[in-house]
Order: sequence, then structure tokens, then C-alpha cells
Amino acid sequence: MKILTVNFLTCAVKACKSTAASFPLHFKDAELEQAEIEYNPEFLKNILPRIDWEAFKTTAAELGFSEVPAAKPTPGADLVALDDDHVVTSKQDEADQKVMRDLHTLLLETEVMEGKMVCGNCGHEYRIKEGIANFLLPSHLGK
Repeated sequence: MKILTVNFLTCAVKACKSTAASFPLHFKDAELEQAEIEYNPEFLKNILPRIDWEAFKTTAAELGFSEVPAAKPTPGADLVALDDDHVVTSKQDEADQKVMRDLHTLLLETEVMEGKMVCGNCGHEYRIKEGIANFLLPSHLGK
């Protein structure tokens, strides 16, 4: 399960639907794996506005990533100008490019392969096995 995906998940227990504590889900005993994928600045530019930044910072900190920017980056409109080596060739300075590459690594290349996600409201645990989270609820919680 990619770290990006977690930013869009909340507890599936019906009683948690209206509770702020059910988001974000918190990792427990997470085993991480890095899978290198091609850098895609256009995707990052389009997905950043949809990310709940406070939830993302919480998730990143819980997984041991301490170098997350305090504020959500706002990439410039010319972020997606690429040269032949797929390197950003805009007016963006090197620090901004590094932040975007670091976000790419954390959001898209980092996967939780084993562990659990836990609801901060009800404490229900969603097991992650081989990178796939099980969101099926026992019958007593689904109604």
C-alpha cells in the first residue's frame, strides 16, 4: 500500500464516519519497502492539492520520516517542463526540486508491505499483508 493511498482512507466502521479521530489511520508494526518508479512531476503537481497535508505529516512522522515540509509545496505552473533526462527545467530552484523528488519518493515509491492501520477513534485494526489492506469488517462492526 503506497503512502499516498493512506491519505484518502478513513475507518470503515459506521460509528466512526462522523468522527474526526477516524482520519488518518495510524500505522502499527509497519514494514516498509521502496520500489523505484519513474519521477512524474506532473502527477505530483496534480495530486498535491488533494492531499490533506496535516494527515500526511502525521503519517510520515509515524513512519519515521522527519524531513516533511511544514507547509504543502505549491509547484509552479512550469514545473512539468522536462528535458531528455526527465529533469525539471523550470525556474524552480534546486531546493524546490529536491522537495518534489523527496515527496515523490515518500508518496509513490514507499509502500507498507506488512503491518496494520489503526483507527484513532474505535481502535479497529486493518491488517496489511503483501501490500494490501483488508477493509472487510466483522459483522458486528459493519452495521
